[in-house]
Amino acid sequence: MGMAASQARFLGLTARKNNVEYEGQQINQQRTTLSNQSANYYNDLLGMSVPVPPSVDDYTKTVYTFEDGALTNQITTMIAQPDGTYSVSYLRQWTDDFSVVSATTSIVNKSSADGNYKYKVGATELRNMSDAISYTITAAGGGTSTAYYNPADEKYYTTEEFTPGTEVDTTDATIELTNPDEYLSTLSADQIANLKKEEQEYLTLLQEKYGAGDYLVRYIKNTTTNEYNPYFYKLSDLEAANYDNNGNSQSNINCYTLGSETKTEEVKAAAGCKIEKDSSGRYINITIPQYDASGTPIEDTGVTYSLTTSTVTDQDAYDDAMNQYEYEKYEYDQAINEINAKIEIIQSQDKNLELRLKQLDTEQSAISTEIDAVEKVIEKNTESTFKTFG
Repeated sequence: MGMAASQARFLGLTARKNNVEYEGQQINQQRTTLSNQSANYYNDLLGMSVPVPPSVDDYTKTVYTFEDGALTNQITTMIAQPDGTYSVSYLRQWTDDFSVVSATTSIVNKSSADGNYKYKVGATELRNMSDAISYTITAAGGGTSTAYYNPADEKYYTTEEFTPGTEVDTTDATIELTNPDEYLSTLSADQIANLKKEEQEYLTLLQEKYGAGDYLVRYIKNTTTNEYNPYFYKLSDLEAANYDNNGNSQSNINCYTLGSETKTEEVKAAAGCKIEKDSSGRYINITIPQYDASGTPIEDTGVTYSLTTSTVTDQDAYDDAMNQYEYEKYEYDQAINEINAKIEIIQSQDKNLELRLKQLDTEQSAISTEIDAVEKVIEKNTESTFKTFG
């Protein structure tokens, strides 16, 4: 190899070695950056709080109750007073067996007669409870009149005011319900009059619970007890419902009947109550005094009730907390999976850079070996040249 060729080769190898060293520095810098990113992700993992499932104990409390006849009372607060008595609040619950409750209904049919709408369920026409029940009086010699029955004197009148001048002579007359149905046909005039009073009570209950307005009723016979049970419909619900071309209801219509319902009344801050505890500190008796018109406890009038201790779990609150935990756990797992996926990508990139760095190390070692060989050639050429001209 000539001197010039050797010099050129030496310069090329030196440049390549510098490039390899520079590329190696760049790779080390990239690996340092990846290492920092990986450390940040691990710090994120360490900084994440692990969701903790709720404990049932956190939603369980001790409840004190006492019975007062048909009333069940649950104490909600007991506040000690300076005189040794307690101010007690409690919930009073009882079962009302004659309350209006929701019921299922069959299809309602809507029809028009004389410009007025009528509603039927099956063959039974719904009757407006606000309307009076009238009778058709057919005189012995012919002729009819509409009348209303007065149970006070057992007579019939042409108006509901039952004034003397409107009395109808029923001597030898035929008396029939104007619009009889299966149930009304089984009742006497006095029973129907009492039924109207009863229905006014129903109407008051319905309006208090489900809103003001007119209500319609039909009675269904219970084949087991042979009693007729009332079913109520709010007129505005019937009017607002959807009907097909045949007048049959296509949407849900609320229906109500008589049934059992648990009712609750809250007694707030009953003063002058006395509480008895056992040796373990558990409340065992409560004495509640009677009160005068101003709400002041009356001395020596207390009634003592035995307290029943039980534990109650707020299942709804616990279920809500468990749902929240499941949601947080899902988010936590998702975040863990996302960070692990990013770390895996970084590790894969770092592995590729490490392999590349090893290749560069091998290449640099080979270049160094070749540079040493070229330097020896150059050195020999230089010595030979100087000997020639020496």
